[in-house]
Amino acid sequence: MPKQIIIDCERMKSAHTGLYHYCYNLGNALKQQGDPSLEEFTFFLPANRKNIFGDDQKYLLQKPWHKLMLPLLKKYSLWHSTHQDADYFPSGKRLQVVLTVHDINIMHNLHKTAQKKKQFILSLEKKIKRADHITFISKFTMNDVQQYIDLGKKQVSVIYNGCNINEIKELAKPDGITKAPFFFTIGTIMMKKNFHVLPALLAGNDRKLIISGITQSGTYKKTIIEEAVKHGVEKRLIFTGPISENDKQWYLKNCEAFLFPSLTEGFGLPVVEAMYFGVPIFLSRFTALPEIGGDVCYYFPSFEKESMQHAIQKGLDHYNSTDAKNNIRERAAMFSWGNAATQYLKVYRGLC
Repeated sequence: MPKQIIIDCERMKSAHTGLYHYCYNLGNALKQQGDPSLEEFTFFLPANRKNIFGDDQKYLLQKPWHKLMLPLLKKYSLWHSTHQDADYFPSGKRLQVVLTVHDINIMHNLHKTAQKKKQFILSLEKKIKRADHITFISKFTMNDVQQYIDLGKKQVSVIYNGCNINEIKELAKPDGITKAPFFFTIGTIMMKKNFHVLPALLAGNDRKLIISGITQSGTYKKTIIEEAVKHGVEKRLIFTGPISENDKQWYLKNCEAFLFPSLTEGFGLPVVEAMYFGVPIFLSRFTALPEIGGDVCYYFPSFEKESMQHAIQKGLDHYNSTDAKNNIRERAAMFSWGNAATQYLKVYRGLC
C-alpha cells in the first residue's frame, strides 16, 4: 500500500508571495515525480485554493478550529510542514514530520524586541524537536538556525528551491510602458527589501525604476517615494502593485538590470527568476543572496549613492563585454523544482 503523505500548503491563502509559489511549484513537481505505488499525497489547503493541483488529487481543507486541534490523521504516515511559522503542526508522536525552514529573518530585524525573538526561537525549537527531518532552503539558513538552536543528531538536508518561470513565448507588453530603459525589482514592499536605496540610481540618467509586488507597509512605501523626491526622480518611479505572470516575465526579459538589495533572504526566488532570462542582476551581500547568485551576479559593496552607481556601471560594462548572459542562464538551470521534488521524495521515503 502506498504511504499517505500530507503536504501542508496553508501559506497559499495569499497569492503573489514567495511561499505561495513555493507550495504551488513544489506541489506540482511532487505530483509529477511521485510514484503512486509508493506514496499518495493529500494537500492541506485553505478553502480558496481547493483543487488547485487538479481534480485528480486528494485535499484536506483547513478549518479555523484546526489551529487548536487537527483533524483525524490515523491513515497518514507523514506530515510535511512547509514553513517554520506554520499555524498547523502535529503534536503527537505517531506521524513522521518533515519541517522546512525558509529563514529566521526575525532574528536580523532591529525593530523586533528581544522578547519577540525569544518567543520565535522557543517556538521553532519546539517544532525542530518534534520533527523527524529538517530541510533548509539554503546553507545560509541552516547555519543561521544553528547559531540559536542545537540541531543535535537530527536528520537535516539543504534542498534549494526551483525556478518559478514557465516561459511564455509570446509576451504582451504591459500597459503604460515607454521606450525609456528601466531597472526592475519585485517583492513585498516592506522594510527588509531595502527598496528605498534604489531611486538614487536614477539620478543623472533617464532610466525608470519599476517596483512590483504587494504593499505590506504603506509607511515604507512613503519612504521609497521620499527618497525619489530627494533625488528629483519621483516621476520615473513606478509602483505596479501585484502583477500577472505575463507582465513579470516581460519586465524580467526587457529590463536593463534586475535589482534586489534585500537585507534578509532565506533564498531569494526573484533572483533565480531573473537569472532564467540572463539579465544583469545586482544584489546585496547579505544573508543567502551570495549563495544563490554565486559569481554570475553583481553585488553592491554598500548602499551609498556613489558606491551603488559605480557598481551598476562597472557591472553593466562587464555584462556587455563578456558572455555573462549565458553564464547567468546556466546557473539558473541549477535551480529546478523537479530536482527539489526528487530530493524531498528521498527524504519522505527515508522516513516512511
